[in-house]
Amino acid sequence: MQQRLIYVMDPMCSWCWGLAPLLDSIRVEFPELPLRLVAGSLRSHLQTPLDTASRQALADHWQAVAALSGQPFSDPHELPVSLVFNVGPASRALIAARSLDERLAWPFARAVQHAFYAQGLDVTQPTVLRQIAFDTGYDAEAFAARFDHPETQQQLDQDWNWVADRGFAELPILFAERDGQLALLCNGFRPAGEVLGLLQRWVSAAA
Repeated sequence: MQQRLIYVMDPMCSWCWGLAPLLDSIRVEFPELPLRLVAGSLRSHLQTPLDTASRQALADHWQAVAALSGQPFSDPHELPVSLVFNVGPASRALIAARSLDERLAWPFARAVQHAFYAQGLDVTQPTVLRQIAFDTGYDAEAFAARFDHPETQQQLDQDWNWVADRGFAELPILFAERDGQLALLCNGFRPAGEVLGLLQRWVSAAA
């Protein structure tokens, strides 16, 4: 019997950052379940920097996520002036991290989220992502090479297509997979106790 968790996330998705403590809890309570990260896409084609109105809309939204999740958020008005809210680079970095060492993929993804949401860093910049990878435990040069490799973008496109084919409109998404069969644990932000209860019942069903 083969089983694992599949977590569909966007490193620049505020609700994914809101759900990060749940993933931490799952890794502690269910260490026997491998965690596979899959990149979802919310804003992969934007080209223009955030304007004042967009920053205010983000501020309102982030305050709502912070109130519900308890996660720390910085002020979007203090993000770099040149920041384009394009998730492509951070998502490609997630694929690079997963390819190099899947055991470190979640710590890396969580660190990217923290850097963006709590610290206000521009995680669309490869130099920032490379530093986060190094701080997480990756070899910086190996990470940079994997980030730039054409195969990494191909794998990212495959992830995005896989998620799109399943028809879900919200992130994050958490699946439990057993012998190729997927069980949906959450689609969008959900209370930790609710998701953990579903996961416990899923695990118990195989005992």
